Amino acid sequence: MFLLTLYWRNKSETKPPLTALDVGNQYMGVSYNELLKATNGFNRSTNLLGVGSFGTVYKGILSLDESKPVAVKVIQLQQKGATKSFMAECDALREIRHRNLLKIVTCCSSIDFQGIPFKALVFEFMANGNLENWLHPYASSVDQLQQKNLTLEGRLNIAVDVASALNYLHRECQSPIIHCDLKPSNVLLDDDLVAHVGDFGLSKFLSNPSSYSWQLNEQDASSIAIKGSIGYISPEYGMGGAASTEGDVYSYGILLLEMFTGKRPTDEMFKDGLDIHNFSKMHMLPERIEEIVDSLLPSELGEVHNDDETISYDVSANERRNIARDKMRQTLISIIRIGVECSSKLPSDRINMSKVILDVQAVKNLFLGGEM
Repeated sequence: MFLLTLYWRNKSETKPPLTALDVGNQYMGVSYNELLKATNGFNRSTNLLGVGSFGTVYKGILSLDESKPVAVKVIQLQQKGATKSFMAECDALREIRHRNLLKIVTCCSSIDFQGIPFKALVFEFMANGNLENWLHPYASSVDQLQQKNLTLEGRLNIAVDVASALNYLHRECQSPIIHCDLKPSNVLLDDDLVAHVGDFGLSKFLSNPSSYSWQLNEQDASSIAIKGSIGYISPEYGMGGAASTEGDVYSYGILLLEMFTGKRPTDEMFKDGLDIHNFSKMHMLPERIEEIVDSLLPSELGEVHNDDETISYDVSANERRNIARDKMRQTLISIIRIGVECSSKLPSDRINMSKVILDVQAVKNLFLGGEM
C-alpha cells in the first residue's frame, strides 16, 4: 500500500509508527492500467455504481482475483476538498477492523495516460447495493432492486449492524473516530444483507477521547457546518459546532426513523417546523404507530385480506393474529423511540452508542422471541 505508507511517513512524528494496512498481503498497490482494465475503461454505462461528492464508484474485476468483484472509488481530484477527503479516508481505513465496516482491498496513486494525477480506493463489492436503494426502491435506478423489500426483521438486523459499527468507531478503536456522514447511501449490504458502513471521506479522529468531542479551530468549525448531508447533519453542526460522537448519534437516529417510516428527512411534507423527529414522536402510541410505518411493511402488521378465501376466522387464529399485531406495534414503537431519543435537538439529550446498541439489540431479541 505504497500511497498509504508514503502519506503516513510524512505525517507528524508524534503519530505512532505505521503498521501496514492489512489487506491480506494480496495487493501492494494497484496500477492505473489495471483499474482501467478492471472497470472496462471506467465505463459509466456498464460499470457505474454511484457518484458521490468526491468520488465515482465503479464495479470491477481485478486480474489477480477474478472470482471476486470489487468496487473502485475514483477520487475526483478536481473537486475542492477531494484530496483532503481522500487522506481522511486513508487515515480512518488504517485504524479500523470490524465486520460492519466496508473493507478496503487495495489502492492506487498514480498518473493516467495523459499524465494527470490519479487516486483510487478499491473496496469489497457489496452485492446488494446500498440501503438507500432498498428504502426507496421506486426512486432507484438499480433495476434488480426494484422488486425487493426489507422485512421488519431485516431492518432490525441492519439497525444493529450500523449501531455496532458506530459503537466500534466511537468506543473500541485505539483512536476514536467520528464518521460525520452517516446516511442510507453510505450503508452497504452484502450477499446476506449484512450492513457495512462506508465512506470515511469526512471522518475525524477524536483528539481528546475523555470528552468524546473533536476539537476544531474556528476555520474548521465553519467548514464542517457546510459538509455532510442535509437532513442527517446534527443541528449544532449548522451553528458551527465541533464534530462529535453525539453528531453521529443524531445521524443514526435520523437513519433509524427513515428505515421504519420510509420517509426521507428531506421529504416535502417536512416544513413549517415539522421534521421527521417531531413527526415520529407524535405517533409513538399503539393506536397511531401504523399511521407512520413504511408502506412496504403493512403485510407484516397482520392485515387481513378480504379477498383471501383461505383465511380462518376461528377464535384462536384471531387471537394469535392480534397477539402478533400487538407485538409488531410494540416493536415499532420501541425502535422509533430509540430513533427519536438519538435525534434529540440537544446533544446532551442523546444517548451514546454503547447504550444505543444495547437498546436496539434488546428490541430485536424481543421481536424474535421474547415478550414485549
